Amino acid sequence: PIDTVYPEESPDAKVSMNCRARGIPTPTYKWQRNNWDVDIKLTKEHYSMVGGNLEINNPEKSRDEGTYVCIAYNIHGTIRSREATLNFGYLYPFPPEERHAVKVREGIGAVLLCDPPPHYPDDLSYRWFLNDFPEFITLDKRRYVSQTNGNLYIAKVEPTDKGNYSCCVTSNSITKSVFSSFISLIPQADRSKGYVPDIRVKFKDTYALLGQNVTLECFALGNPVPELRWSKYLEPKPSSADISMSGAVLKIFNIQFEDEGIYECEAENYRGKDKHSAKVYVQARPEWVEHINDTERDIGSEFHWPCIATGKPIPTIRWLKNGLPYWKGDLRFLSLKLEDSGMYQCVAENIHGMIYSNAELKVIVLPPTFEFCPMKKDVLAAKGGQAIIECKPRAAPKPKITWSKGTEILRNSTRIRIWYDGSLEIINVTVADAGNYTCFVENNKGKANSSSALIVTAATRITLAPTNVDVTVGLNATMQCLASHDPSLDLTFIWLLNGYPINVDKESDYYERSIMIKDNGELIVKNAQLRHAGRYTCVAQTIVDNATASADLVFCKNVVHLFLTLLST
Repeated sequence: PIDTVYPEESPDAKVSMNCRARGIPTPTYKWQRNNWDVDIKLTKEHYSMVGGNLEINNPEKSRDEGTYVCIAYNIHGTIRSREATLNFGYLYPFPPEERHAVKVREGIGAVLLCDPPPHYPDDLSYRWFLNDFPEFITLDKRRYVSQTNGNLYIAKVEPTDKGNYSCCVTSNSITKSVFSSFISLIPQADRSKGYVPDIRVKFKDTYALLGQNVTLECFALGNPVPELRWSKYLEPKPSSADISMSGAVLKIFNIQFEDEGIYECEAENYRGKDKHSAKVYVQARPEWVEHINDTERDIGSEFHWPCIATGKPIPTIRWLKNGLPYWKGDLRFLSLKLEDSGMYQCVAENIHGMIYSNAELKVIVLPPTFEFCPMKKDVLAAKGGQAIIECKPRAAPKPKITWSKGTEILRNSTRIRIWYDGSLEIINVTVADAGNYTCFVENNKGKANSSSALIVTAATRITLAPTNVDVTVGLNATMQCLASHDPSLDLTFIWLLNGYPINVDKESDYYERSIMIKDNGELIVKNAQLRHAGRYTCVAQTIVDNATASADLVFCKNVVHLFLTLLST
């Protein structure tokens, strides 16, 4: 739901407060007003529900104004919506009494007070008309209507200003306008020699929200009519700022934190100067840096649920569980219990508003099972290498894990290690390590086991390693490489130059692979260029292991010198 202003004179005679939540099964809804449940059944003619929306028929201020919250719930838990206010908008007429005439000497400034009638909300706009509606006054360098208080300011009165003035007040929220009684302005002839500027429209210290448009007003009486200038103390004026209304209005669009500071308005004529300054503060509503998501955790486990928001002032964090206050600040569980399951809401709040993040926490209790992550049937390891057999059953609370090979129970040793996650590691694998390995898991809800067969293969070895090669620019060079491997496995070769893989197919103009001899990884460098110099590494690999050997390709020094000399001439 959103904050709503209902015009007291609205012909609709209905207000709708919207609410929609997602969930399986479909959520049920209820509403609260000022923390009291709204009883739909007892007040069917006044309140009704359409889905999750609350419809209020023939709204009454005394009965319906207040703060509303939508509550959605199902078997998994309860969540609350943000708070939304329902207020009644109004703009009363001006009092009918006549207003006193204003007499002022020509050349002197004048202020006609608007004094708007009671209203809500405070989003009024003001205009003045002279003698007959709708002859609204054209604002210029000499005349200004403040949109803060509605007053009409005339920097210096002229004979043409004589007449009857009325203040027109419009409420933008309820689209209603009212007019004041007329005020007579009577200029009196005088040979005024002028006077120094006197700033009468003064902007106050202003708090703005990041991204908003901010308007500052400044207007001075004076004769001659003062010139108005704006500046920012010790800093350049924001590039997004715009000056309008003959200098009386400074508008900053999409205000940013760097626009905060002291702003000054200066009014000047040949008689003198007047200055006014005030500070603009830039703050921000809460925004999520990291919000919460639906989470499953094992019973008995430790859990920290991060929920981070930014804003200015820095938002406070509080938590709701199933719609009720639960915690303030950082939320940590040292050992989760079943009753910790539920719908949680993280609420970030500062003076400018609040935001909600909703998520479900499920605390899982489960006997061990390999259904979701079965062990591999076969695990291959090379002789002399390393073998890792994974055992990652789903279980909650965390199970105890033991291993066996055949009937022998395995324990940590210099060659065998059982990791925290349940995996079994064997280093310096021998042929005798081949066989069936069984992982046994147990918690207070049950037991399970599963097995993998460890197959030990012959290690891959380089039998003919590449040797250092001297080559002349433009000629070919051969980097030899032969390897032996387990006959049950496929062998492939890749080459690296200075640690980076060579794409032989893509660079076929300069590289070629020999395929004439089995288990031969020979690399031919064709039309060798200086950029081909460096360390070449042959990698012979199977799906189980690999072997490497390296050698350098260098260019003959005298040939390189001659080549560089030719390039420089």
